[in-house]
Amino acid sequence: MNASACGTVFADVIGQAQAVDLLQAGLEKQRLAPAYLFCGPHGVGRRRTALRFLEAVLGGGVQGDPVQRRRLEEGNHPDLLVVEPTYSSQGRLLTAAEADGEGLKKRGLPQLRLEQVRDVGRFLARKPLEGKRSCALLDGVERLNEAAANALLKTLEEPGGGLLVLLAPSRNHVLSTILSRCHVINFRALSPAVVRQVLLGSGDTGGEEDPPELLALAAGSPGELLRHRQQWQALDPHQRQLLEQPLETPRQALTLARDIAEGLDMEQQLWLIGWWQQHLWRQGCGQPSLLPGRMRDLERLHRQLRGYVQPRLAWEVTLLSGLVQR
Repeated sequence: MNASACGTVFADVIGQAQAVDLLQAGLEKQRLAPAYLFCGPHGVGRRRTALRFLEAVLGGGVQGDPVQRRRLEEGNHPDLLVVEPTYSSQGRLLTAAEADGEGLKKRGLPQLRLEQVRDVGRFLARKPLEGKRSCALLDGVERLNEAAANALLKTLEEPGGGLLVLLAPSRNHVLSTILSRCHVINFRALSPAVVRQVLLGSGDTGGEEDPPELLALAAGSPGELLRHRQQWQALDPHQRQLLEQPLETPRQALTLARDIAEGLDMEQQLWLIGWWQQHLWRQGCGQPSLLPGRMRDLERLHRQLRGYVQPRLAWEVTLLSGLVQR
């Protein structure tokens, strides 16, 4: 936390002094842009900072307002619309949390959809019910499909009196036409010491030591470390054992491919590829000369899964290829 943020609405934002200073200066001078783009890794405080910023915009001021904060965090403020990527199921759009709550088998990745972005435009154009303006928080801008991106561009061109905050991992994930219409606020990865500070502040008491692969995947993000922990703990112990040790037979490879394709949803499978890449780098694949080939296999597998190739077949080819290369 930076000294200037102590006692302000941003008091619980840790490790993002530059972003906080820029936003706080805009609030104090009453000079706000119609649209902001918060760029940085997942889990480093972008969403929390956005909610604190919007708390001040919606009436809490630079010092914040506990009542406003509670309403915002509960999704119960009439002048704030929060939009997240969704899955489409039987004519309904479900966020990741809602899909998990209903036990939905997620075959693809969530998207920000045209109808959601149109809702944002209508919401920002309407007269606010309590504050001076209507606000929207659009999380996961990297998941915009083409039609939704075009609709968002139209909203940015005609923002009216509303205020829009977009969240994305980096500028590279955002169309240049959208980027040029936003005031960009950059967020950075956190040091290991700050990551521990954030986790302790959230009630994390440590427990068993995190595997090095998870720390590498988290890349300075407390939120991502928690997510990677959950993904790792969700794996069957037998799957963990097969992944951590070289496969010996085609039967093992085919069995593991079946278990992964049938037991894990698409997000979990893509996560597993990232974990495995880190594991191979650490182990040197047993034979350093084979490492580039195995990495190419995993990159190809990642592209195939995102391209909707039949998952079990893609895993079978990759795992069997690893046996051949040994």
